[in-house]
Parts: sequence; C-alpha cells; structure tokens
Amino acid sequence: MPPITQDFHEPLPSGTGHPGSGVLSVSALNRLAREALETALPLLWVGGEISNLVRAPSGHVYFTLKDANAQVRCAMWRNRAQLLPFRPENGMRVEARALVTLYEARGDYQLNIEALRPAGIGDLYEAFNRLKERLAAEGLFDPAARRALPRFPRGVGIVTSPSAAALRDVLSALQRRAPHLPVVLYPALVQGVEAPGRLVEALRRAGERCAADGIDVVLLVRGGGSIEDLWAFNDEALARAIRACPVPVVSGVGHETDFTIADFAADLRAATPTGAAELASAGFHAARLELANLAPRLQRALQRRLEVAAQRVDRAALQLVHPRQRLAQAAMRTSMLQDKLRAGLSRRLERATHDVSQLKLRLRSGRPVIAQAHDRLSMLAARLHRSAAERVQREQQCLAGLATHLQHLAPEAVLARGYAIARSADGRILRSIAEVAEGDTLKLQLADGRLATRVTGISR
Repeated sequence: MPPITQDFHEPLPSGTGHPGSGVLSVSALNRLAREALETALPLLWVGGEISNLVRAPSGHVYFTLKDANAQVRCAMWRNRAQLLPFRPENGMRVEARALVTLYEARGDYQLNIEALRPAGIGDLYEAFNRLKERLAAEGLFDPAARRALPRFPRGVGIVTSPSAAALRDVLSALQRRAPHLPVVLYPALVQGVEAPGRLVEALRRAGERCAADGIDVVLLVRGGGSIEDLWAFNDEALARAIRACPVPVVSGVGHETDFTIADFAADLRAATPTGAAELASAGFHAARLELANLAPRLQRALQRRLEVAAQRVDRAALQLVHPRQRLAQAAMRTSMLQDKLRAGLSRRLERATHDVSQLKLRLRSGRPVIAQAHDRLSMLAARLHRSAAERVQREQQCLAGLATHLQHLAPEAVLARGYAIARSADGRILRSIAEVAEGDTLKLQLADGRLATRVTGISR
C-alpha cells in the first residue's frame, strides 16, 4: 500500500479551520483521510470471522470481521444485504468484497461491504456445533426429560452477575408482574475464563439450597453480546449442572437470535433475561388476569343468588300462617285420617271374613269319603295277596326245574350212570391214552368210591 500523503501547506477551503490559522478541523481531517483511503485502496476481498453482528431496523447490517490478531468494523447497506443468498451469523467465516473507507462522524476505519460469501464456520462456532452434537447424542437435550415450570413458584433463584444489566431487567419484570415473589441471587461471573466454573458452582449451590431458600425455579441469565462474550454458557460442565439441578432451570442468555449450549440443556429457553422472568411469573400474571375476569362474573353470580334468595323469602312469607290456624288444620287432617283408618280397617275385616268363608267351603268340598276309600283299599289288598301268592308259586316251580336240571349236570350223577374219572399217580385228570404208559399206577373215581389200578396194556 503506498503511503498516504497530503500537502497541508496549500490554502484550505473556507470553513475547514480558523480563518488564517492554517489548522485543520476534525471534520476536514476525517474527510481527507476517507478520500485518501478510498483513492489508495480499490475494491478488494477480505476474509475473516463475523462477530458482534447487528441487523438494524433499516435493513443495514453491521458487524466486526476478525482474525486471530486483529479486527475491523464492517457495514453492509440494505440494498446489498437483501441480495445475500444466506443469512450471516456470528461465528461464520466469510470473504467480503469491500471498499476501505472511514466513517467521518466517529473517525472509525471500516469496510463498506459490496458482496459477501461464506468461507466456512469459525473455530468457536465449530466447537459449539461439535459439543452440541455430542451432548445431543447422549440424550442431554431430550425434550422428554425437560420439566414443566411450577405455575405458582414459592420463590425464584437467579444465577448471574450482581452487576449485570440482566439482573436489573429480571428484577424489574418480577416486580411488575409478581411483586410478592421472593428472589434469591446466586452470584457468578458471566464472562471470562473463570466464568464457566463460577456458573457451575452457583448453579450447584442453588440446587443444594433450593429447599432451604424456598425456590422452585432457577433463572440462568445474561445480556446479549458476541459469541466470545457468551462463550461461558457453551460449557459442557454447565450443561450437565443444569440437567442435574433438582428444580427446573430457565435460560435467558443474550438476545432472541443468540443460542448457547445452556439454552438446549435448560428445561425452558427464554429469548431474553426479561423473557425468563416473564416465564417464571407467568402463572401469577395469568392468575391476576383470570381474577380480573372472574371479579365481574362473581359479582353477577352473587347478585343473582341474592335475587333468588329474596324471591324465596317472599314466597315463604306468603306461606306463613297463624299457629292457631295451623293447629286447626292439623286437627282437621287428623280427624280425616282417623275416618280413613276406620274405613280401611272395616274393609280389611270384611275381606278377611269373606276369605275365611271361602276357605271353609273349599275344605268341605275337598273332604274325602272314608267308606269308599276303605272298600277300595280292601279290594287292592286282596288283589295284592293273590298276585303275591301266584308269583311265589311261579318262582318255586322255576326253582324246582333249575334244581332238577342242575342235578342232571352234577359229576356224581354222571358217575352214577357208569362213568369213572381216571387220575395219574400225582392226581392229574387224564384225558388221553397218550398221557399213560404201561406199568403206570392210576386212580379211578367211581360213584361210590375210589380204586387204584395198574396199566397192563394200551389199545386204541
């Protein structure tokens, strides 16, 4: 880059300094510096990492482009920004086609961005994504594990720096929405190298003392800033401390577009610290609105109850009578009931007398004739006697026939007709001559006794 020079001994234009003094005004100096920069440096490409990005309501985009050793302010006007095919975010590495210039009002050296293209994600953003993916894979961000906030908490714990603007915002919101709600501050650093450890320690202390301090929800808050400013909330130990806290944790870190690891680990994320306070007091705020809506309804309901009660009193007053009249009415009703009772008893006695007469008639008609029954019984007894005698005679005849038949079949009767039973010496009955040999001794059983004999010959 050629050196920037200017001959300041030439006459100055009017209005650039004190008349005749030869001294430049600040405006003139900045204008000359801007013209020199824009003349000496053409459009060029500059690479770096985006931080401190701000989108103005006008549509202009302001950010800082930095590397490991330096940084430069950048401005991208709306007509250029709306043509970008992507959305710039903090931590992104980009390459910018820029005009080197100077913002005269503040004397700030800056780049006017003509075009912007991604050149990769910054180191911090890469580390953020790696940690986020690893913890998500462990299930640390599982939506099912998130706890619901109590509708009416007993108290609120706040983990933040005592000097942070976020604390004032939270206290202001709670004072406006739930002034009765007790608040306990657990101080911690929210930026710097020691901040993650201090935040973890404060969160653990809040979890240990939640019962004693009477808190049901913890707010982890910090105001907005660059990715470097919010880096303490991208700590793994802090994410695990949030999940280990025994009461629900609401994160309100940065602005609406800022996301940290603490936001994903928390039970609920608020866009801002004020939003975190609003979530913690939502039940009381909603209850106040509900009470405001219920008040006229309650008034109308009470008015209706009073009107109905007044009508009942009026009707009861119309029904009131003098005690003498009530006694006379009671005596008349008693007399009427006595007459009804007498009439009822008479009718019942008549029905009972009639029923007894009917039963007597039925009893007389159902009385049996003893003489006829006796004759029939005698006839049946004679028939039974004859049948039994005939049956005994038939059975005796049958039995005699069976005895005769059995006598014919008895072995003694067969032997009496001339037959004999031959047995071997050992008493075995012989049925064939094959069972006998000459010289064997046999035993013969006859009808009237037994014989012993010897076989002297066998013939077939």
